[in-house]
Amino acid sequence: MIGNWAHLGPTILASFFASMVEFVEALTVILAVGTVRGWRGALSGAGAALAVLAVLVAVLGQALRAIPLGWIQLVVGALLLLFGLRWLRKASLRAAGIIPLHDETATFAKETERLRGHGGIGAGFDQVGFMAAFQITMLEGVEVVFIVIAIGAGGAGLLLPAGLGALAALAVVVTLGVVIHRPLARIPENTLKFVVGILLSAFGAFWFGEGLGVAWPGDDWAIPALIAGFALIALVTTRLSRPAAARIAA
Repeated sequence: MIGNWAHLGPTILASFFASMVEFVEALTVILAVGTVRGWRGALSGAGAALAVLAVLVAVLGQALRAIPLGWIQLVVGALLLLFGLRWLRKASLRAAGIIPLHDETATFAKETERLRGHGGIGAGFDQVGFMAAFQITMLEGVEVVFIVIAIGAGGAGLLLPAGLGALAALAVVVTLGVVIHRPLARIPENTLKFVVGILLSAFGAFWFGEGLGVAWPGDDWAIPALIAGFALIALVTTRLSRPAAARIAA
């Protein structure tokens, strides 16, 4: 049971944090659409996209059962590792001050200005608001689907906990959006991306090794060790990059 939690715990956390980052970015645009164009188009567009994404998860999840697990682990592990390292690199550069932090408030203002440029809203259905909400939800949602499928494909019985992690993130973000009605600028997004990059890189390395037939020491307990290793490397790299950031700023 303890060994299972060494696998299930990081699976749920990785899916939760990664999905939360994407949902926060989608929420910023949906709030802008609702504020400028009205909530009917914003909510219907987001709801339609979520329905499409749910079907996509169900179809892909069924399709994965027909593929040998070793091949899934090899391909998905490589993709997940590359995806995680990309997030980790960006988060490290932002933490070091080399590239600016992502600003949800600025994104909200920019999207609001863009939506106002489409003119007034008629009495009928607002196609502009619907499509804007649909597109951002699909864009960020496809990344969530990839993350859930990739994390869930690494072993038997992992798709459900990965999906639950994503659903929990959706529930948290939607609740905050309903209560606050403004961009979630105070959520430390770069810290989330830093954590997600570490988790996805660790999962990717583990499953890529599994696909190659590597016998990991401690089996599933190698995952927490990989997480610690990637975290240490990322923290050291960020610290070493700060002098370069200072020189750029000067």
